[in-house]
Amino acid sequence: MEDRHYKRILEELLNLVDAGVHIVDNKGVGILYNDTMAKIEEIDIEDVIGKEFSEAFPGISLKNSTIYQAWRDGVSTINKTQTYENRYGKTVTTVNSTVPVKENGVTIAAIEVAKDITNIKSMTDQILSLQSKEMEPHKVEPKIKRYVFSDLIGKSTLFETAVNRGKTAAKTNASVFIYGETGTGKELMAQSIHYDGNRKNKPFLAQNCAALPETLLEGILFGTAKGGFTGAIDRAGLFEQANGGTLLLDEINSMPYDLQSKLLRVLQEDYIRRVGGSRDIPIDVRIIATVNESPQKLIEEGKLRKDLYYRLNVVGIDIPPLRDREGDIPMLAEALLAKQCKRFGKNLTSISPEAIRRLNAYDYPGNVRELENIIMQSVAMAEDEENVLDEKLLQMPMRETTEERNLVQWDRQASLDVYLSKLEKEIIRKVIHEENGNVSKAADALSIKRQTLQHKLKKYGIEY
Repeated sequence: MEDRHYKRILEELLNLVDAGVHIVDNKGVGILYNDTMAKIEEIDIEDVIGKEFSEAFPGISLKNSTIYQAWRDGVSTINKTQTYENRYGKTVTTVNSTVPVKENGVTIAAIEVAKDITNIKSMTDQILSLQSKEMEPHKVEPKIKRYVFSDLIGKSTLFETAVNRGKTAAKTNASVFIYGETGTGKELMAQSIHYDGNRKNKPFLAQNCAALPETLLEGILFGTAKGGFTGAIDRAGLFEQANGGTLLLDEINSMPYDLQSKLLRVLQEDYIRRVGGSRDIPIDVRIIATVNESPQKLIEEGKLRKDLYYRLNVVGIDIPPLRDREGDIPMLAEALLAKQCKRFGKNLTSISPEAIRRLNAYDYPGNVRELENIIMQSVAMAEDEENVLDEKLLQMPMRETTEERNLVQWDRQASLDVYLSKLEKEIIRKVIHEENGNVSKAADALSIKRQTLQHKLKKYGIEY
């Protein structure tokens, strides 16, 4: 096979990769540049292939370029955030990994693989800017609902135990670790602890650790120093913005393992250092962390550092799922009915006994959040003149679909392949529903790759 054939094969291979790829020779001349990279940087492939790097990217300083450092100095960089302008002035933010290719100790090429995070970077900058504005002294009190313990409704033994632990925690500045399934009200508990405590007049900030990649999450938490990486500016992170108050770290097990160790060090030493900075900044922030899976299971699976868990679990609170809160559904439903009637301008004042029986019979995989959604749908569909929420208004998920019942018995008239396809479709449908449409979590639960699951969702036409 001729060299040009190998090159053509490599070009096609790189266009299948879900990342941008740019390869230069030992003189910095572009030799391969895939479609994904061209879309990220909004540059025509012809503007890069056969061109020297400085000609293809005149807006990038060579001393700050990772690909330049790789081919000239043999330096590798892994998962480095870069913000730069393409040749047409568009600002691009990527997370890059760049390595030199060597033969007999001599660099013959450099390969850069990039993930586009331009939109995420813009979003996080806006988040931090808005958070900073909320902290300004002249700022009017934000309209976001603030929850206190009187907003936590329930009389079951398990739930009252959790609430009482929260009330005790509110009297201290100790770190709190909250475990509860999705939809059980972990943030409501966290807010109640803050707003019923001695930090109630200080900031309460929250960050979902699953929402951002590691490179951006670190900057969000600890802030950035000008010059720390290409495009970086001096910006306070959430720890500085929450100083004196409380920082809620939701789904802390989704925080990358290395970043968990940095967080542990901050908790032990009570100071942070901005990304790319050299100055230690003292902070006084109370941490409340949450997870929606068993902490012991997360530790065993290597998703949560044991030492970080023990450092955070000074006060541990387990919020029970709704199915274990005996007797709480009627009072919750009544409170949610009043809330949604106010929202939609309806006049429903009570729930019929038949509707209550049906609500009690359901197992609520989505917990209180799912119950609220059921009540919301019912109120929205009620006629203006109705004053009782009865059974016909309830839009309850079916416990067992017709398709599920048909799968119990194998129809011998159908082939095994058809039966297995139906079974696979139903399993995927149930799991993606249980994970609230989160493809990554559903893929983990099914022990398959995320891309594989996406393919199957499209194949079976499953909406999520």
